[in-house]
Order: sequence, then C-alpha cells, then structure tokens
Amino acid sequence: MKFNAAKLLRDFLARDKWVPEPIIFSGVTDCYQPAEHEFRLTQKCLELANQCHQPVSIITKNALVLREIDLLREMASRNLVHVNISVTTLDVELARVMEPRTSIPTSRLRAVQTLADAGVPVRVMVAPIIPGLNDHEIPPILKAAREAGADDARYVLLRLPATVEPVFQEWLERTQPTRHERVNQRVRQTRDGQLSDATWRQRMVGTGEIANQIRSIFKVFRKKFGFSNLPELDVSQFVRPTPANGQMRLFDI
Repeated sequence: MKFNAAKLLRDFLARDKWVPEPIIFSGVTDCYQPAEHEFRLTQKCLELANQCHQPVSIITKNALVLREIDLLREMASRNLVHVNISVTTLDVELARVMEPRTSIPTSRLRAVQTLADAGVPVRVMVAPIIPGLNDHEIPPILKAAREAGADDARYVLLRLPATVEPVFQEWLERTQPTRHERVNQRVRQTRDGQLSDATWRQRMVGTGEIANQIRSIFKVFRKKFGFSNLPELDVSQFVRPTPANGQMRLFDI
C-alpha cells in the first residue's frame, strides 16, 4: 500500500511532460476497498485532483464512494469526473461468494441513485460477465441500473490470465461445484479454446458464438432501457500543481 499516494500523484501531475488526460481510479485494485475506510488515500488523491482540475474516472464495487459525494458533485459541475459502479449480479448470495468484502447489489444501486441525484455522471459496469453463471442477468441488471439513474452501461467478459486462473478455479469448484465444468467450457468457447486472450479489443468482449450472443443481448437491452454515452471529461481546465517538495519549475518563476 502506498501511503504517500497523494504526494506521488502531485509529483506526477507536476511534471512538465504530463499532458492532461483523464486518470482512472483504478484499473486493478478497487480504490474503495475496506482499507480506504481507515487510510483515506483515494479521498486525498481526489481532493488533489479537484484542486488541479484533473479529470478522473472512478471504478468501484463499493458504496463507500458516497463518502465523497460533495467533492464529486463539485467536480461533476466542471465535467471533471465519471463514476463507474460495477454490478456483477443482483443475487445477494452469489454476490457474497463472488465478491466478499464489497457492497451488496442493493447498496451499489443506491449509490448509483445517490450519485445520479447529485448530478454525477454514472456508468454501471456489468463486470465480469461469467458465461454460464451470471450472463442471464444482463437484462435485469441493466433495467435496475437505469431505474436507479445510471446514464451509461458497459460490460467486460471474464478472462483468466495465468495469475488469476488458479484462484478462480479454486473458487468456482468450491462455491459452484455443479456449474464448474459448464462455466469453464463456456469461457473457453469465448476465448478460442483458451481461458484468456490478451489481444487488444478482444480481451474485454471475447470471440465466438457465445461472446457474440452476449454482445447482442447487451446491445439490445442497453438501447431498450435508454442508456447513452457519458460526456467526455474536460482536460482544458487543468492547473499544474507545485511539486510536493515545494520547488517551483523554472518557467513558474
């Protein structure tokens, strides 16, 4: 854990070679995982982003994001933030075994509604879609998300790179023993017989008949429920910060 995350972000944004573009919070580890309750690292980074008018896109499974509702409302008023809430299933019991220590589905949907009511652009991510396990939930998830006020919806199909595959297999066999074989078979059918595919563009949506069916179903219901694309974040307002060491850049003097 990088306890000096805000300092590192400040130094990063202070670099002359930084060309403003949206920053994602975050792509691998949930920025509102349980430790954030205590350490507030994401909160400090968002406060800095707001000060610098640095646009950010937040991805999380946790309703803790609502702690920053006032800050997010302020950033949204200047088109500096999107919030992406992951909703993998509406089944509470499945959610508890799939994503322990994260907010239950109803809490995530309430977060969507609270953010939308505050004027914060919200996208629901149906991710990951696991063929044979939760792909049948695409229509009801999209319906619930739109009713909660989500503006946009996207999905990511499950892929299992080498470091993730054994963890997933152990979990699947332990919690879904009757579905284990079927899920693996269907995942392989979306990845040309493999469990993962790092090919750009394909890695998120897969290939083959099952992947195409999922893509078509998602497209149909996304249109049916009236989702649209989120507005592009505004990078033109960016104000480069002073580095954390306090030293001015030559051209600031």
